[in-house]
Amino acid sequence: MKVSDNTVVTLDFSVSNADGEILDSTENKQPLQYLHGTGYLVAGLEHELAGKVAGEDFDVTLSPEQAYGEYDESLVQSVPGELFDGMEVSEGDTFVAETDDGHRPVTIVEVAEEYVKVDGNHPLAGMTLSFRGVVREVREATEEELAHGHVHGEHNHGHDHEHGGGCCGHHH
Repeated sequence: MKVSDNTVVTLDFSVSNADGEILDSTENKQPLQYLHGTGYLVAGLEHELAGKVAGEDFDVTLSPEQAYGEYDESLVQSVPGELFDGMEVSEGDTFVAETDDGHRPVTIVEVAEEYVKVDGNHPLAGMTLSFRGVVREVREATEEELAHGHVHGEHNHGHDHEHGGGCCGHHH
C-alpha cells in the first residue's frame, strides 16, 4: 500500500539543520505514527512521503517555506508582566497561548519588570531542515481515526498527544 491521504504511516526519521546538527530523531524511541493528509507533518515532508511504500527510505531538504515557515518578526510581542502574575516564568519557557488564530505555542524570550517578551514563531521557523528516514508501515486508517483526525492504537499509549501539547485540533 502506498502513502496517500487517509493512510496511517509509521516512520523512523531524523531531522537536522543546515549545519547537520540532529534536532529530533526517533532513534531509541517509538517510531512516529501519523494520519497522512491531515497536515500533521510539515507540507514539504508530507509531499515527499506521498506514494512511498513500506521499506522505502527518504532524504529531503526543505526550505523554511516547505517546513515551519519564515521567521516572522511580527510574532515577537511584549505583553504586560501582570498577565503572568503568580507564575514563575523565565527565558526559554514555552506555553500555549490563546490567540485570535486559536492555540499557538509561544516561547518566552525576555522577562523584564513591566513586560514579558514572547515569540510566537515555531522554534524551527526560518530554518532549512533535512529529514531522512524510512517508511516502516502503511495501512488504511480506521473509521474512528478518520473521524478523530489522528491515529489510535498501541503505538500511541492512549491519548497523551505529546506532539500537540494537548490541543490536537478537534472540532466537534
